[in-house]
Amino acid sequence: MEMIQQMGERAREAASALALAGAEEKNGALAAIAAALGQNTGEILAANRADLDAARADGMAPAMLDRLALDEKRVQSIAAGVEEIIALPDPVGRTDAGWTRPNGLSITRVRVPLGVVGIIYEARPNVTADAAALCLKSGNACILRGGKEAVKTNIAMAGVMRQALEKAGLPADAVQLVEDTSRETSRQMMGANGLIDVLIPRGGAGLIRAVVENATVPVIQTGVGNCHVYVDSPCDLEMAVNIIQNAKCSRPSVCNAAETLLVHREMADRFLPMAKAALDRYQVQLRGCPITREILGDTVVPATGEDYATEYNDYILAVRVVGSLEEAVAHIRRYSTGHSEAIVTSDYQHSQQFTRQVDAAAVYVNASTRFTDGGQFGLGAEIGISTQKLHARGPMGLEALTTTKYIVLGSGQVR
Repeated sequence: MEMIQQMGERAREAASALALAGAEEKNGALAAIAAALGQNTGEILAANRADLDAARADGMAPAMLDRLALDEKRVQSIAAGVEEIIALPDPVGRTDAGWTRPNGLSITRVRVPLGVVGIIYEARPNVTADAAALCLKSGNACILRGGKEAVKTNIAMAGVMRQALEKAGLPADAVQLVEDTSRETSRQMMGANGLIDVLIPRGGAGLIRAVVENATVPVIQTGVGNCHVYVDSPCDLEMAVNIIQNAKCSRPSVCNAAETLLVHREMADRFLPMAKAALDRYQVQLRGCPITREILGDTVVPATGEDYATEYNDYILAVRVVGSLEEAVAHIRRYSTGHSEAIVTSDYQHSQQFTRQVDAAAVYVNASTRFTDGGQFGLGAEIGISTQKLHARGPMGLEALTTTKYIVLGSGQVR
């Protein structure tokens, strides 16, 4: 606990200093971080290659290797994401509401940082920069604890950012990385009450469940994405093919990728062969219900209840033919993790019923679930996609990393 204790104390000192920093100072630090990431691309890529070599030796799946891998273009994209945050309005100090009471007290509700944000995440090194940049802009210090698969990459990126912070005149300890990736450090962060104000897990279902069930620090639950695309009757079949191909295949390892395809019985005979032809280009394995297998043949693996409950993060798609919109909604209610759900339909009333009855952070009509992303929503980079309802839901941008404080001005009033 001593290491996390020391990091937490340094983070609280840094958070206190950040509370006095204005938007111009924070933006200057972000600009320095973006420039430093670009200037040190070679160092970051060398570290990433070492992580990739170790991950391949451990037998990491190709889709997860894609999550881990960086190249020059991806590092440039990470730096560009930091620059985009500069252009976003600073939520800190913003007045949400204000009023005057009959006794003369003037009350305003203003946005303030959460304080110290802890992030526990897996093999996605872009999270290191995205989380640090969002925390900095919103006035929070952060303690980052990535997975062992990306440890060398994370160390390189965090070192670059800390040096940039110092050069910009802000405390380097506003960004700290836990280099010990043992379970013990995660456990210590989960119990760091009084040091860490909120904990955000980003990763697979096992990680998120472990943090939610064991942490005594407040947790924002994020990320698990058992997402569905429902092809309704009637609908534009070509549109539906494009949507499921994008939702499943554009990047299957991410949480907004589709994991289950639901198809109305009236569309199944025409749609499923079209969908299979598009998915076959990516060698997607289909696991389907008896009607799906009757239409598409024995190349479709028989689906089980577990298949419909699984976030594959791979080129695997569960398929089920349903008899009605209501049956599709019931299936989603049973298996959804509350992340992103989509309907493809030409019926306006059906679209309205779907958006009202499906309970998820993002509900789509005639669009891919892959848009559930802070950048795509115009929020800039995101620190995670919350699948809970308090205090944030959906892509978490800057405002979700703040809370409120009441400022009360008086002239001697007593009660």
